[in-house]
Amino acid sequence: MKMATIRRIVLLISVIALALPAPVRAAELVSASAAPAGMPMPVPEQESLLPARPQASIEDETAVPAGSAASRSSARRSKKSKGLSLSQLLRKYPETIKTQGPRRKTVALTFDDVPDPRFTPQLLDVLRKYKVKATFFVVGSRAEKHPALVARMIREGHAIGNHSYNHPQFSKLSMNQFRIQIIRTENILQLLAGYKPKLIRPPYGDINEPQLKWAKSHGYKLVNWNVDSLDWRGLSKAQVKHNILSRAGRGAIILQHGGGGRGSNLQGTLQALPEIISTLRGRGYSFVTVPQMLQVSKSK
Repeated sequence: MKMATIRRIVLLISVIALALPAPVRAAELVSASAAPAGMPMPVPEQESLLPARPQASIEDETAVPAGSAASRSSARRSKKSKGLSLSQLLRKYPETIKTQGPRRKTVALTFDDVPDPRFTPQLLDVLRKYKVKATFFVVGSRAEKHPALVARMIREGHAIGNHSYNHPQFSKLSMNQFRIQIIRTENILQLLAGYKPKLIRPPYGDINEPQLKWAKSHGYKLVNWNVDSLDWRGLSKAQVKHNILSRAGRGAIILQHGGGGRGSNLQGTLQALPEIISTLRGRGYSFVTVPQMLQVSKSK
């Protein structure tokens, strides 16, 4: 009788144990308490340590050129959603981002989206003939493909600046993607030119405040422009010449292009450049590089 009672007690304990839920770990209890009722438990994901995937090459994209209506509209949408407008950034960070130099009788010719074997050598030929030093804003992916053209710019006394690795709109990038664009390009340029440029020109002239603050804290200077040739539109020689000469004044930073995407036509700039140089010299202006105009070092 005693043995039978013991067996019944053991059996009862076994049944109760099977009915109880399995032990729950403390971490699971915390997650369960935070999750809404009826929702499945989240599965933790391992954080990716890979760098951001590079954007498509500038040659592979339909470019939205600086100064275009599309780029201005996109920039306005970005500024509305992400903070200060470009004009507000200019007022808030006057020593970090520049659109023109001091009001002296000097002008700076600048050429974006270089190097490009279709147009850059011809520009360099004109500048050498007229003994003008300019500033070239270099795209890192293009510099990798055409290092000899970057070497020629340096050899002939021109200044260079950082124009990103593959020409994305900065305000659409995360901070990490933005830093990769700048640092990757400056490392390429250090190998080709012997220095890391201090100057950055954002593609489309577009940048947000956190990116600008990072650039300031790391010793860069941002350079946009106040005279736009609009040569990316494939304008004629007369149109490019008018767009520049009608607006160029003391301390002007003039935007032109020395490269472009598929189908680009920069013959207007190539043909107009000799007369632009001659006319401005006739008006008493001298040509300087952007570092000379702003009285800053060309390197960081």
